[in-house]
Order: sequence, then structure tokens, then C-alpha cells
Amino acid sequence: MEEHNRQQPLLAPISDHNNERQYYSNLEDSVIKRTWVETKKICKIAGPSSFSRLSLYSLAVITQSFAGHLSDTDLAAISFATTVITSITFGFLLGMASALETLCGQAYGAKQFHMLGIYLQRSWVVLLIGSVLLLPLFIFTTPILKLTGQPDAVAELAGTVAMWLIPMHMSFVFQFSLVRFLQCQLKTAVIGWVSGLALVIHLFANWFFVYKYEIGVVGAAIVLDVSWWVSVLGLFVYVVFGGCRESWNGLSMQAFSGLWEFFKLSAASSVMLALESFYYRVLVIVAGSLGNNEIDIDALSICITSYGWEIMIPYGFLAATGVRVANELGAGNAKGAIFATKISLLTSIIIGLLFCALILAFPDKLAMIFTSNNIVISMVDELSVLLALTVLFSCIQPVFTGVALGCGWQSHVAIVNLGSYYVVGLPLGVVLERFFGFGIKGLWAGMLGGTVVQTLILAIITIRCDWNKQAKEAYSRVVNREISS
Repeated sequence: MEEHNRQQPLLAPISDHNNERQYYSNLEDSVIKRTWVETKKICKIAGPSSFSRLSLYSLAVITQSFAGHLSDTDLAAISFATTVITSITFGFLLGMASALETLCGQAYGAKQFHMLGIYLQRSWVVLLIGSVLLLPLFIFTTPILKLTGQPDAVAELAGTVAMWLIPMHMSFVFQFSLVRFLQCQLKTAVIGWVSGLALVIHLFANWFFVYKYEIGVVGAAIVLDVSWWVSVLGLFVYVVFGGCRESWNGLSMQAFSGLWEFFKLSAASSVMLALESFYYRVLVIVAGSLGNNEIDIDALSICITSYGWEIMIPYGFLAATGVRVANELGAGNAKGAIFATKISLLTSIIIGLLFCALILAFPDKLAMIFTSNNIVISMVDELSVLLALTVLFSCIQPVFTGVALGCGWQSHVAIVNLGSYYVVGLPLGVVLERFFGFGIKGLWAGMLGGTVVQTLILAIITIRCDWNKQAKEAYSRVVNREISS
């Protein structure tokens, strides 16, 4: 019986595993039925994950939309502070917290529930150190932006806003860790409810304080801080006060042991996610440093913010693909992993085409969410085709990244991201903008080329993967880790 239990995937009950193996081995099952069952499994994971990411990202989007109606300078300042500075720290800390997906997943599968709380506290320690080391980005935002050639007025105001966003930055330490701690126990409903509550509170607070009483861009930043901490406190209360009785046993000194091992585990994922999350945000900095005017920067900021809004849904499928692939490989089911990848990819492509159609059909309506300036709205309309193509490829690419996470290829993807984005895409964009006179469109087109290269490389790696070998290795790792537990 004990040997049989070790064959189960970490995130699936034993009965589900037996049903799945019988399901995939039954050749009489129709393709339509298999597709429907797998789609439901993926959406069950991707739904709460996408909603939570979308809700939390919308906090910054709402702040930018209200600030944009104050003035163009306010919009540019809040855009730099939220889509550039905080996106760097967001990516690094999110990557560091991803170590919990491995450690808590293993502990939960091995029924070592008490270890989940210790890993959570260990994550808090490591991420708190990381967040402190990243504080200079907020403190020196103004000189950094001036050094990159941004207008003085925008750089000064962005620096002030960034200082007031430090509380939000510190909330990442607890937000990211708590979310992964709960996801590993399949407690996804509370994550969605708390994120939705924070979104409603933030929307009302912005309407009341920023729009009605015009407290300004600094006041908007403070409201953003409060909303993030509402989400953190909601999850913390749930965990500590009875929501996780088996996995949370209070504070422990064991949290201070094994910190170096935790850090090493999270490093590759941190670099991978940071390189990816910062890539299109760097468009705003490069555009300003190359002498583009404030109107171009505002239009570009609106497009990048809209892109970041939409990408939260594919990131949900990234998480779902990673879980399903890891689940099937851990069970030694190579065919199941392949089928899960195909269904996730098909679903993501359909969603990408839908968003493309919406962007191309209503580009002016999209811009009006953030600004009343007709010139900026017109510029966004001109960039809508590039935005639509970026969205399409950004719906495909996360699926392959999810496969890589499920197989444990984080370090490989980090190298691919570095080469595709910053060796190919960014230099190509600068060349098209500067030497061929294509302006903002050329810069964006070059960076889109980097995304295409990255997607193709990951697709080739996935196609050439020896799935049977991956399944054997994954099963062996699961067994060895359970024994060591």
C-alpha cells in the first residue's frame, strides 16, 4: 500500500490518479470527451489563478486610469513608478516565492503538512531580505530615470510616487508566499475571494478620494498601498485563524534553517520571471531615452498596461500547464503530459485570438479608459496592430513556459529569455527605431521579434522532448523526495 501511494502525483488524490490512468489507456474514449475532461481540469486550476492575478494587476491599472485623467504628467509618472520600477521588484520577488511551489508541493504530497508552515515562514525571511536589497530602486528612481533620458518633470514626480509605493513593494513578500502556500493545498477559492474584495475596495477608494476629492497622484499611490495590504491581511487571517489547521502550527525557529538552500532553489525561477516581466516594460524607458515625446510615452504606457492586464490570463494557464504536466510526469504518465500540453495550448490560442479581435475592433475605447487626450487616443489606435500581435504570442508562450516549469527546466528558460529578449529583441527594436526611422512602432516590432524567437525556441524544445524519459526522471524524483521526507 505504501509503495502504491508513492506512485501518486503530488497534487492529485489517489482515486483521481487511478481514474486518469484508466481514462488515458482506454482507446475507446473519443477525442472530444478526452478534450472536454482535460479542459475542465486545466480551467479549474487556471480560473482562480487568472482571476487573482487579474484582480491584483487591475489595482495598478485602476490607479493609472484615474491618475491619467488628472494630467499627462501624472499619467507618465505613475506609469513609470508602477509599470517599470515595481515590475522589476514584482518579477524578482515572485520568482523567489516560486520555490514554495516545489517545497510545499512535495510536503503536501508526502503528507508532511506541518512543513508547509515552516516553508512559508522561511519564504518570508528570504523574500524580506530580497525586498530590502531592492529598495534602492525606489529611493533613487528620479536619478535613474534622468540617467535614462526621461523628462525632468516626469522623473521628479515618478521618484516621489515611487517612494510612496514602498509599502506596496513590501506587501509582495507576504502576498506571493501566502498565495503559493494556499495553492499547493488546492485552497484556491479563498485567493479569488480575497483578491476580488481588494479590487472592489480599490475601485471605490479611487473614485472617492482621487476622482471626487482630487487628492492627487501621491494620494493615488497611497490608496494602491492600502489595497495590496487588504489582500495580504485577508489571506493572513484565513491562514492563521483556522483556514489551514494542518499546515499552520504557529511561528517556528526552524524557519531560519535551510535559508541558503531555499535561496538557491528560487534563483533560476526568479531570473526567468524577472527577465520576462520586465521585457515589455523596458519599452517605456527606451522610448523616453531615445527622445520620444510625452504623447508617445503616454500612448505606449497605455498599450503596455493593457498588455500587462491581458497577460494575467495566460499566466493562469502557465500555472495550470505547469501543474498538469508535473502531475502527469510525477505519475509516470508521459502521454497524459503531452495531451495536457496540447489542450492548454489550444485553449490559450483561442483566448489570444479573441483578445486580438477585441483590441483591433475597439482600440479607441481601450485608450479612453486611461486618458481624455485625443492625440494620445489616436496614437494608441496606430499601435493597436502591434499590441494585438503581442497579445497573441503572449498567449502561446506561457504554455511552453509552463511545460518547462513542469519538467524542471527553469535554468534553461532563463537562458532562452535572456538571449531572445535582450540579445535579439531589444537591440533589434533600437536599430529599427533609431537607424530606420520607424519610431515607437519600430522599437515595439523589434521587441515583438524577440518574443517570436523565444516562443519558437521553447516550442522546438517541447516538440523534441523525450517525454518518456522525463516521466521516468520525474517519477524517480518524487519517490526519492518522499523517502527523504
